[in-house]
Parts: sequence; C-alpha cells; structure tokens
Amino acid sequence: MQALSPTDSAFLWMETRNQPMHVAGLNIYTPPKGAGPDYVSELLAQWSEHLRALEPFNLRPVLRLGLWHWETDHEFELDYHLRHLALPRPGRIRELLAMVSRLHGNLMDRNRPLWEAYVIEGLPGGRFATYIKMHHALIDGVSGAKLMAKGHSLNAKEQKPPIWAQDYARPPGVKRIVGKPSLLQQIAHLARAGREMAPGVGMGLWDMVRANLTETATALPFQAPPSPFNVEISGSRRFASQSYSLSRFRRIGEATGATVNDVTLAICAGALRKYLEVQGTLPKKPLVAMVPVSLHDETTGSGNQVSLLLANLATHLKDPLKRLQRIVASTKEAKGRLSKMPRLEKLAHGITSISPMGAGIVTGTSKQHPLFNVVISNVPGARETLFLNGARLDEVYPVSIVTHYLALNITISGYGDNLGFGFIACRRSVPALQRMLDYTDASILELEAALGLESFQASPKPGPRPTRKTPVKRSAKPKRTS
Repeated sequence: MQALSPTDSAFLWMETRNQPMHVAGLNIYTPPKGAGPDYVSELLAQWSEHLRALEPFNLRPVLRLGLWHWETDHEFELDYHLRHLALPRPGRIRELLAMVSRLHGNLMDRNRPLWEAYVIEGLPGGRFATYIKMHHALIDGVSGAKLMAKGHSLNAKEQKPPIWAQDYARPPGVKRIVGKPSLLQQIAHLARAGREMAPGVGMGLWDMVRANLTETATALPFQAPPSPFNVEISGSRRFASQSYSLSRFRRIGEATGATVNDVTLAICAGALRKYLEVQGTLPKKPLVAMVPVSLHDETTGSGNQVSLLLANLATHLKDPLKRLQRIVASTKEAKGRLSKMPRLEKLAHGITSISPMGAGIVTGTSKQHPLFNVVISNVPGARETLFLNGARLDEVYPVSIVTHYLALNITISGYGDNLGFGFIACRRSVPALQRMLDYTDASILELEAALGLESFQASPKPGPRPTRKTPVKRSAKPKRTS
C-alpha cells in the first residue's frame, strides 16, 4: 500500500459530482489499408485477452487513518474498464465530441482502479477514436502524454499490448528502494524536505501580500478580475477541439522573439477577449491564466510533479502585438523566479499560491475575488507518426478539468507538426463554447496580419498526415464541438 502525496490526494478530496477530477485523451485513427469492417471488433478482441492490469492501472484508492493510499485491486475486471461504443449516424466529428462531452461529465467508481478506456467507431471512412480517461490523482498531463506515446508504435507493423498490460519500468539508473526506511531516516528526509520547501511557502504567501502593494510584469494571486468563467458549475460538460499547424505558431514566435508557449497564450488571450466582447462581459482589467509547469525533468518521482506560474493575458489591450509583448514580459519574469528555485521549493510555491482556492470555493468569494480566471496548459507530445496496431494516429486532443469558479479549461497537446486545442467547459456556465474555435482562428489571423505575414500554407512534411487544413476563412470548415 502506497500513500499519496498531498498534491495527488487533493484531487480526491476536491472531487464532487459537479467537478469530477479526471483528465482524458481523445485520439482519432485511420485503419490500415485493407482493413475490413470488423477491424475495430478484432482490435477489441485482441485487447480483451489481456485480462491482467499492471501498475498504475491496477491501483484503486483507499482511505486509511485520514490519508489516501493506493492499493492493488485483486478483483480487477477488464470488462468494466474497456468499453466499445458506436456513433449515431451520420457519425460526424460533432457526434463524437457530443459523446465525449457526456462521458467526461461522469464520475468514476472509487472501488475500482480509476480509469476507463472507450473505443468508438462510426466515423466516416472507417475511422475510429479512443477516449481514455484517468483520475488526476493517478497521473498528470505530461505523464499521460508519455504513457499515450508508449502505448503506440513507430511503424504500422509492430503490435503492442494495450496500455494497461504494458510494464512501465523505472528509467535506467533509477535505484529501487530496498526495505523500509527507519524512523530516523524518515524523520531526516522530512526535515530536509521541510527546509527546502519553506522558502517556497514563504514566497507564495508574500506574493499574495504584495499583489496590492507593487506593480510587476508578473501576475500575482488575486489580481484577476471577476469574469463569467469564475462561477459555480454544473456537472454537465461541453467539449470543443481543433488542430492547428505548429509551424504557424513558430513563425509568429520567430517574428516577435516569443516562445511557442507565449504565442499559444497570446492566441488564447485573443480568443478569450473576442468571446467576452461578444458576450458583453469583457473586464477592464486583464484576465490572468494559471499555467502548469512540469517538474518531471527534475525528478523520477511518480504522481503529479507540477508547479505553476500566473500569466497576465493582457485581454484589456486591443492591439494583438502589444498583448503578446505583455504576455512575454509576464511569463519571462515568472519563469525567471521559478528557475532559481529547487524542485521542492517550486512545488511548495505552487501549492501555496493556489491554497486559498478551497476556502474561496466553500465561501463563494472566488466569484468576486478569483485567484486567476482560466487554466491554459500546453503539453508536449510525440513528434513522430504513431500507430496503434497498424492504425495511423491522425489527431490528438486533451480533455481536462473544470471546477467551481474555473468553468473553462484550455489544454493544448502537441503531435507532429500539429497542436490539438481542447476546450472543456461547464455546459451551462460557458454558453456557445464552439465560438471559441472561430475566435481562435481569428486570433491567429490577427497576429499574422499585424506582423505582415502572408496566409500560411503548410508544406508537406514527414509525420502525421493532417485530416484537414486550417483555412483562412472559418466558414469553410465545420465546427468541432459537442
């Protein structure tokens, strides 16, 4: 039995019917050449032979003495976790995303390992999709992307077991702990961790104090204005997605000296500004985004290894280039501060920065005094073309979490030369979510026009073959929404 870290445990404590705490990935595939109409059924039949799940897919949460632990589920039933669905006709992307919206609003059974895998057929041309969700206490976005990539092959001929039947061994060079550490060793470890975390806690508390005292490029807690996204939510979800060329984002970054992540934030900021303008609810103060920062490169630990930074989205500025410049200044200062901290200090700083969320949700003060307005996360993905038992992976979309007073989440996942945008929101609190796709297109074009860049045409490159191109006019492309 393994105790969960405080960060992982928080996702179990926070979970309610209206705010499930699982993340998911939606993948769309093209079957191999010559595949018959029974390809998906045959794939499921092969997977159904793998009745035993390995870690972390065989772990279920249990509460012992007020602490959450993982324990092995010795009564594991694959039939419960693996599910086969088909889209209603005409089987468009719209029907697929409507199905994902419904599935993502459902809680998972805590008496079982916290994951579910759906294979969904019925898309035009024999294409099919997988929607796999896992509890956030079990995995974070970066780990999920790596796990997804490991479940695929680099060529169409290689066959792999399904993800729950693969052995996710420790990286080379990582020592396994032999035996249980003594009480003195445990106390010494906690003391060292406490010394390293204390400065992060102090800095997080100081950020809250100085938010009203100083002017900095960095966004600070409680500087975010009230917005339509900072409201209580229902249990229903709406999901919208679209893929864009990474080369377009790089070209904008090269012209402005910004990173791809900064360009992504600026494009999201432009889309959010337009959405709120149309709704007549654009705040005079700039929106603030919480941006998760992965710490997996600094540790071999499992579970959630994430800190965060707050980014000023400059949505009060009409000029897209000034907006991008303000975002670059904000993230540069925030990343500079984080770079000087050791890993545990970063974790402590991130946890402390968002610690008032719980009280704000309970008391309702987060509506008028939000810590931040929206979560925007960029998850790196595989650069090579991937295959699933011969089927080519075409598109990858992340499906994340919304909570009370954070009714919209934008997560972006890389794959090849594409960035898959996944917009997930409370269905009632964020109306007309599909328009965010229009506004995202418009935001990209706005930046390109301001820089004098010609309409982008991606040249053919090795890698995932796009299933559709991003046109100059949004009306030429069907909306990707539930």
